[in-house]
Amino acid sequence: MLEELFDANKEYSEKFALAGLAPRAAKGLALLTCMDSRIEPLAMLGLVPGDAKIMRNAGGRVTPDVLRSLIFATSFLGVDSIVVMQHTKCALTQLSDLDVQTHLASAGLDVGDWEFLTMDTPDVALAEDVGLIRSCRSLPAGITVEGWRYDVDDGSVARVVL
Repeated sequence: MLEELFDANKEYSEKFALAGLAPRAAKGLALLTCMDSRIEPLAMLGLVPGDAKIMRNAGGRVTPDVLRSLIFATSFLGVDSIVVMQHTKCALTQLSDLDVQTHLASAGLDVGDWEFLTMDTPDVALAEDVGLIRSCRSLPAGITVEGWRYDVDDGSVARVVL
């Protein structure tokens, strides 16, 4: 399978059209969303490459590394609006951290002190994540931050935290 990826990249690079694209976010947007394969961040929001800085992780959760990236994006890459977009039917809403740790430990994996940031109440988790960004003193004043929910069944987006 990995060889197929290199073959596909060879074709892609022969038609590469993003050379010279500015590193700044043309629309001033940073979007944090889940790594779920059902989410197509650019297409679903009518964006094109170069419009936004896209960050993805399990659950679309705010972590120290997300904050680090947002500080950089707002200070150097033209970002003035941030959206945390989580989604319906997320695996992290169906498990607890203990469930994840138990599963991994039973597979013989060392989970150490990892937190998996599961969400028993998704809207509360989304509000907390938006709050973490809003309270980050290393972000410039005047940044807009919202929390959205993407519906994996119909492709719609709802504003949850304004």
